[in-house]
Amino acid sequence: MKKQLIFIACDTPNRKKVKEIIQKTQNSNLNFGYKFGLEFLNSKNGRKFVANLKNIITFGDYKLADIPNTCASTIKAVKDLKFNYLTIHISSGIEAMKAAKKVSGKTKLIGVSILTSLNNKSLKEIGFDKNIKKIITNQAKLAAKAKLDAIVCSPHEIKIVKKFFKKEIITPGIRLHGDLKGDQKRVTTPKQAFKDGATAIVIGRSLVKGNIKKNIQKLVKDLK
Repeated sequence: MKKQLIFIACDTPNRKKVKEIIQKTQNSNLNFGYKFGLEFLNSKNGRKFVANLKNIITFGDYKLADIPNTCASTIKAVKDLKFNYLTIHISSGIEAMKAAKKVSGKTKLIGVSILTSLNNKSLKEIGFDKNIKKIITNQAKLAAKAKLDAIVCSPHEIKIVKKFFKKEIITPGIRLHGDLKGDQKRVTTPKQAFKDGATAIVIGRSLVKGNIKKNIQKLVKDLK
C-alpha cells in the first residue's frame, strides 16, 4: 500500500481542522499526501501554515488558469512554500503550460482536465461542442506536449489519458463504498481507481468528515 499515494483534500479555511487531519493520518500505514485548496491557501493563516510544514507531501491546488506570464509569475511567487505538486488548467493553453513548467523547478506540475463536477450536459451548457472523452483525449496530448509531470482527471477517463500521457495520473472524485456523490458527477472507489491505472487519488469528504481514524480503517478495507 505504501506505493499507492493518497492525497487528502484539505478543502477548508479552518487551520485547526487541517492540523487535526494531518495529525490523525500521520501514523497510518498508508502513503498520504495533503492537497491544499483555494479555501485554505487564501485564508488568513493558510500560507503561513503551509510554509511551516516539514517532511510531508504537499499539493498546492491553485488550478492556475491565466495568460502565460501570470501563470509563471504565480509559481515563482509560491516557490518558498516548496510544494511537491501544483496544478494548472490544461485549458490555459500550451504556451501557459510551457511557461509554468519552465519555472516550476522541483515542483511537479499537474495539468487539470475536465472537473469531476461536470458532465457532458454541463459542458454543452458552457459552449463545448465535443463530449468529455474527445476533450480529455486532446487535453492529454497537450499535457504531454507541454511535458507536464502529471494529469488530474476523473477516474472514468484514466484509461483514455493513459493512451496519450505516460506520467503520473491523479484522480479526484473518489468515494468510499456507500458514500454519497455530493456535487461530483464522475466518481468511483479507491480500489477501482488504482486498478484502472491511477498513480494517486484525491479523497476528501469520505475521509475527513466524521471519525477520521474509522474512515481510514474503511479506506484500508476498500483498498484490499
